[in-house]
Amino acid sequence: MKLQLLQPGLLRSSLLNILLLPAVLLSMVLATDAQQTAAGDMATEQKIRTLISQMTLQEKVSLLHGNSKFYVAGIKRLGIPEWALSDGPHGVRAEINRHDWAYAGWTNDSATCFPPGTALAATWNPALAYQQGLVLAEEARYRKKDVLLGPGVNIIRSPLCGRNFEYMSEDPLLVSKMAVAYIKALQSKDVAASVKHWLANNQEEHRDSIDVTMSERALREIYLPAFKASVTEGGAYTVMAAYNRFRGEWCSENDYLNRQLLRNEFGFKGVLMTDWSAAHSTVKAALTGLDLEMGTDKKDYNEWYFASPLVKAVEEGKVPVSVVDEKVGNVLRVMFNTKVFDEKNREKGTMNTPAHQQAAYHAAAEAAVLLQNKGKLLPLQVDKLKSIAVIGDNATRKHCSGGLSSEIKTLYEITPLQALQQKLGARVKINYAQGYEKQSTFREGNNTGQSSADKVDWKLIDEAVAAARESDVAIIFGGLNHDFDTESSDKQNMDLPYGQEILIQEVAKANPNTIVVIIAGSPVKLAGIVHRVPAILWSWFGGMEAGNVVADLLSGKINPSGKLPFTLPVSLSQSPAHALGNFPGRDLKVNYEEDILVGYRWFDTKRIQPQFPFGYGLSYTDFSISHFSTDKVSYGKNEIIHAKFTIKNTGSLHGAEVVQLYVSDPVCSVLRPEKELKAFEKIFLKPGETKTVELQVKVADLAFYDELKKAWNAEAGEYILQIGNSSHNIFQKEKISVK
Repeated sequence: MKLQLLQPGLLRSSLLNILLLPAVLLSMVLATDAQQTAAGDMATEQKIRTLISQMTLQEKVSLLHGNSKFYVAGIKRLGIPEWALSDGPHGVRAEINRHDWAYAGWTNDSATCFPPGTALAATWNPALAYQQGLVLAEEARYRKKDVLLGPGVNIIRSPLCGRNFEYMSEDPLLVSKMAVAYIKALQSKDVAASVKHWLANNQEEHRDSIDVTMSERALREIYLPAFKASVTEGGAYTVMAAYNRFRGEWCSENDYLNRQLLRNEFGFKGVLMTDWSAAHSTVKAALTGLDLEMGTDKKDYNEWYFASPLVKAVEEGKVPVSVVDEKVGNVLRVMFNTKVFDEKNREKGTMNTPAHQQAAYHAAAEAAVLLQNKGKLLPLQVDKLKSIAVIGDNATRKHCSGGLSSEIKTLYEITPLQALQQKLGARVKINYAQGYEKQSTFREGNNTGQSSADKVDWKLIDEAVAAARESDVAIIFGGLNHDFDTESSDKQNMDLPYGQEILIQEVAKANPNTIVVIIAGSPVKLAGIVHRVPAILWSWFGGMEAGNVVADLLSGKINPSGKLPFTLPVSLSQSPAHALGNFPGRDLKVNYEEDILVGYRWFDTKRIQPQFPFGYGLSYTDFSISHFSTDKVSYGKNEIIHAKFTIKNTGSLHGAEVVQLYVSDPVCSVLRPEKELKAFEKIFLKPGETKTVELQVKVADLAFYDELKKAWNAEAGEYILQIGNSSHNIFQKEKISVK
């Protein structure tokens, strides 16, 4: 996979040159490269020190807070330009007015819209995350942006969190692999990533006041890995502090998070910024490692915590000048790393190219998860169909412009009905019925509008039933919209809103060939429909190419290859945070009592059968996995396990399988999950094709965090490696021992 993530042209020339070198000469070349990098770093640090030495205190502080909604002032006399930031984890946000949240009305800021985080993770393909990062960087640079506020790498702890659709997965390894690829690509084109939200922003309810408590082990094993990988492997240039408190202290002024972990342990040398309006102090925030204050809700920018009050704190001796210099150095370092001072050689960018749109198409295509396909109703035999009923508000609704900070003004967005009419309308009669109506209203920070979303409209249902009766196949487009999957508000439940469950049941009675397409970014309850319909396809919020992708999936032009990035419960009460009654907390405090047992770790360990397990997804073809083996049976703690298997496409269609390697530690001094994901690979195969694939796992990665030793501990003993295509569907197991 590492080779796939390199740019092809660079890959060919670099590898060819390297392979022709004798070993001794190769080592000399690599040593020279390292020396040049070190020399470049020293030269950059000298430039930073020189610039800082020429600044007044007021000028230094001007670089540490916003001077508008998304900009930081430059210092013209020193040639330091204004710094431009932008929302956009899955598309560069349209231009906002400098001093309010209204859109500026530009005509050239329509961007490419990718599917959001959970859909990206559902591809289980870091190469697609890398491609998305490249596209986002090109469009950010075209718009003259320096920092893109993404990716979001928080763990999906509860099915109800409003930002789950941005947050990828319940598993830290899957999030880490996708985030690192995304960040490397983005920053390779001179745009700084901003990894968010540091830390434990796992709910939107009371997000700006909730105090999160968790064990050190849960922190280290579940909630920290994606942030650590983003910094230590991805090289993220900026990190965004969350709104909430962590163990009593605001995240933006938390010494343990910001000094001890981020700076000292991870070696982070970039910019730690606030989320918008997440600053709470001047002196404490300055001393505990915050660099940049953004979005504080005061009209006079000089009144912000890191503006005139910071100047005063320095003058009064409460904050050393050296601390301010450190922060300015961090800002300048990111500027140098992204060639802000070298505009001639900086990425110029492009916007909405055919290649960008194709990348958005591929991302949506690989994300879709086929959950159910009884009787192999899918793919549709279009040549044998005379009519199709297309039902549901989501068949015509566009979603790119929702979700608040991730909303995108996209160049276009194809709806499922549009695509089906364009692709099949000449051969097949399309009978459309709305089926249900969007009844909810959204107001930022308030989800009460959701409570009025369960009304059953029998007139619309009757129309849908009539359309289904006169059609060969009925396709219901249900799920959610961004009244539910959104920043600032959590969902109230997992139910399908607007009476959809009754609609689906009634349509299925009228037409047994009923397919349900779920459009959503977070778990919804499917218990009331899985036994009513033969086929269920989860297509997420599919971005600008959503409709084209769904039509191609249904017709078989695309073979589904996505896998669930989270566990889909039968009911909310199965999920750990809710089973233990600690979501969203009480008295503005929440304790993560489930500890390390998040997602499938809880379900598997407690022997709870979910609706669909983590990592699950069907295909239109079939695969066999065999000959699973390891290179040795016993390993030292500093070794790498090389696990091999053979996979064959035993069906008749080209397709892809995601093979997942889980590890169990059956005898341990502490409670461990039933199994944990340690490696995965997405493998594309033609019909009849066979491949032998190797997955590597460091023995060190089998460790748990030992709270008594305050260190990672890979205990000696027996471990079980399990190969499968979901957390429940395991094909083979191998025992190894660690010395």
